[in-house]
Amino acid sequence: MMDFMEMPYERPDMAQLKRCYEQAAAALAGAADYAEARTAYFALQAQEEQAETMHSLASVRNTIDTTDAYYDTEMKWLREQSAALMPLRKRFQQALAGCAFRPDFEREFGAQLFRLADAERRTTDDCIVQDTVREGELRQEYQKASALATTVFRGETCNFYGLLKHMESPDREERREAYRAWAALYADISPQLDRQYDELVRLRDGMARKLGFGSYTDLAYLKRRRFDYTPEDAARFRAQIKAVVTPAVARLREKQRRRLGLDRLCYYDEALLFPQGNPDPIGDTPALIEKARRMYREMSPETGEFFDFMADYHLFDLETRPGKRMGGYMTSFPAWRAPFIFSNFNGTSADVDVLTHEAGHAFQGYLAMRAIPVAELHGSTSEVNEIHSMTMEHFAYPWMDSFFGERSEEYVTAHLIGALSVIPYMACVDEFQHRVYAEPGMTAAGRRAVWREIEREYMPWRDYDGEPFLEEGGFWMQKQHIFLYPFYYIDYALAQMCAFQYYGRMKRDRAGAWADYLRLCRAGGTQGYFELLDTGHLRNPFGEGAVMESVGHVIEELDARY
Repeated sequence: MMDFMEMPYERPDMAQLKRCYEQAAAALAGAADYAEARTAYFALQAQEEQAETMHSLASVRNTIDTTDAYYDTEMKWLREQSAALMPLRKRFQQALAGCAFRPDFEREFGAQLFRLADAERRTTDDCIVQDTVREGELRQEYQKASALATTVFRGETCNFYGLLKHMESPDREERREAYRAWAALYADISPQLDRQYDELVRLRDGMARKLGFGSYTDLAYLKRRRFDYTPEDAARFRAQIKAVVTPAVARLREKQRRRLGLDRLCYYDEALLFPQGNPDPIGDTPALIEKARRMYREMSPETGEFFDFMADYHLFDLETRPGKRMGGYMTSFPAWRAPFIFSNFNGTSADVDVLTHEAGHAFQGYLAMRAIPVAELHGSTSEVNEIHSMTMEHFAYPWMDSFFGERSEEYVTAHLIGALSVIPYMACVDEFQHRVYAEPGMTAAGRRAVWREIEREYMPWRDYDGEPFLEEGGFWMQKQHIFLYPFYYIDYALAQMCAFQYYGRMKRDRAGAWADYLRLCRAGGTQGYFELLDTGHLRNPFGEGAVMESVGHVIEELDARY
């Protein structure tokens, strides 16, 4: 294993990979026994992992600096080459599905492998290769536009992350100015983002029609491997959120207004929970990493080994810089069995959230890459993957005094309020996307009107104080998932229900909760969504009354805390 900065990038040999797909498909079709078929499968997987590792490395370096012309060009080439592989990979999946030794594969690795293969065959085809390339180009254009967007705040040129500290200032005028600067930042680039999203929606809808789907929603659900629930189930889940979580958050917002001594709570006040200011972490980036190392060593032997590996090989890029892509993520370099965490530290409590949330993803990946032989099954669907990350945030609470000192309890309170209060927003994002793809010809103005209508239902406390761009419904544009990962957002709400279930158990039986969580992480994606919930001893969030059962104890705790 080598340090991240020393990892060499080399273009994958796509011609060789194409030959490997052809050879593997032929070998599966003509295998004399299971051992021969199995060998062919894993020979191809080894080649795929090498190519995926190079793709991940190029992608990480591209997002670290979106202005780097080399990796910008390289990502374009990789997208084109990956799209050209789609027909060959589809033929391989067909050979796997029709293999005479499919029952043997299922006995050893489970039926989920073939559910994934069947879904991939249905969602890929030669007819959408060029559309897939164009979608990738538009996604990269969005990332660059948002990464390079800046605005002037009190004489200083800032990007989004440069404004975050000011957005949480105890000085209300400073908060108001910062949020107006943030709104101006997005208003300035909104014509460009509207054009990009217009094309993305039309493109995705067209791809769905070419593949024989009635709408992009149907295609997206299958692409996201949502085998266990439907858009109608998601709508019923959102209705539970509206009935249970929205009123609870409205009460918290009213308590917040009184605590801050305001006549009315405006959108630029929502981030400030305490009159003296929100708790910020103590120490610079190296200090926070060392605190996280101590925390994970004390949390469990497994987490200690994992975080030592991450820190020793510098498998992070954490600090914000000009030209760096917004947001945070975890990815991996499968050939090296190495997770990687990307973020934009800004001196707020969000920095600690990264060291727990993204580390939860990375911890699960670290375990799975060492325990599950089939790479396709290392990770699950996002509804499960986000349980790994969100639950880790709660497991970290006992160590927050190291990060926040005497304000550690305020951090926990703020974190719980944030985890609960963001759920209605998650429902907004989900309903918005269902509405948009049900009417792919919707105009930019129509989308803003739809967003504002939905927002008023789920977040009735939201007061934009007359800011035109936001009053018209422009707030949706800052959510990169809508552009980059369509329909990926209700997953967070579903996962938070399960994370709250684990948190409730932590209060009563931390060892038991940890054992269930560890079992879920180790299972990776070897089972379907509902099966994995059973494996982790979790209640299905779609069940009648499940939302209240999951969040009720959190609402009670916050009534006492805040």
